[in-house]
Amino acid sequence: MAEPHPITRRAFLGGLGLAGIAGGAAAARAWLPGDSGIVHAQDHQPGEPMPMTHNMVEGDVDPATNGFDPTAILTDFDYGTVSTLAGGQTLREYTIVASEKLIEIAPGVTFPAWVYNGRVPGPTIRCTQGDRLRITFTNGTTHPHSIHFHGIHRPSMDGMTPVQPGETFVYEFDAEPFGLHLYHCHTIPFRRHIHKGLYGTLIIDPPTPRPAAKELVMMMNAFDTNFDTENEFYAVNTVAFHYARHPISVTLNELVRIYLVNITEFDPVNSFHLHAGMFNLYRTGTRLEPHEYTDIVTMGQGERHILEFTLKFPGQYMFHAHQSEFSELGWLGIFDVPGTSAAAFATPNIAGICDLTAPTGASA
Repeated sequence: MAEPHPITRRAFLGGLGLAGIAGGAAAARAWLPGDSGIVHAQDHQPGEPMPMTHNMVEGDVDPATNGFDPTAILTDFDYGTVSTLAGGQTLREYTIVASEKLIEIAPGVTFPAWVYNGRVPGPTIRCTQGDRLRITFTNGTTHPHSIHFHGIHRPSMDGMTPVQPGETFVYEFDAEPFGLHLYHCHTIPFRRHIHKGLYGTLIIDPPTPRPAAKELVMMMNAFDTNFDTENEFYAVNTVAFHYARHPISVTLNELVRIYLVNITEFDPVNSFHLHAGMFNLYRTGTRLEPHEYTDIVTMGQGERHILEFTLKFPGQYMFHAHQSEFSELGWLGIFDVPGTSAAAFATPNIAGICDLTAPTGASA
């Protein structure tokens, strides 16, 4: 394990520089307060960009550095290798390998992760209720690991037996019930194996498909870079502020479906808040009728829900954790509905989390 670094997340909010964090940053980047003008929402005109007032660490993370792209993870569904068993049941086969990998979670900030198939989060396994799943797991690390799948299956397939380094185990079970589930390592110490990155999403579709939509997988996670059991960075799909730098394009009045999972360690809850809109919430996704209509949901670790909404106006819609500190440390993004430019979000600052518009005459 890397030696702890003395900087804490509280220090980041004070504008301290980052250097040599957990595995060694290639270069230091500073968190600096930005200029926040007086904001008059009534002065914003349709079609004008809306600069945020959040500060992000300078630069960007090149997907080639990590070998995975958080934008691609949104829609990267793994349906496995498909065949048909005697009797007509669909068989889906997957291969998952655990390995050790240094990943970049913010520009110049690296983290010594444990990964499934080279990425954090691991592959999004997708199937239909009633399919037979066969997952061949190989432990390519120097530590014992396993895969625990949420859902219904025999206890022998529950991931309670660690797979030793260099060994392989085959998990096989029928996918049920339909809904949004997750999987993660369940080897002691649990919090270390989860926090280090061994987790992913399992989507079991209902026999009759849900209505067509723009579907996005979002796994809320966080990283304790100095190993003091307090997170320094928060994100969706691993890279802090990725969806602020690279807004998610959404078509006007398009149905958007988010498969939202909370896997954050060291914090009791995380949350999702959508600005300027509301969503239908399907808790755990195991019902086809929404449980409520809201703009915010708070979730403990392992909770997961399906969110559905449409955006009725052109513009740029912020989404973030409603724990303000989480937003300031990376858990913040933008939905971009054509009609405005995303360029205004290139260099936000943390001066005011709710100040979204610029005064009349201000430059974007």
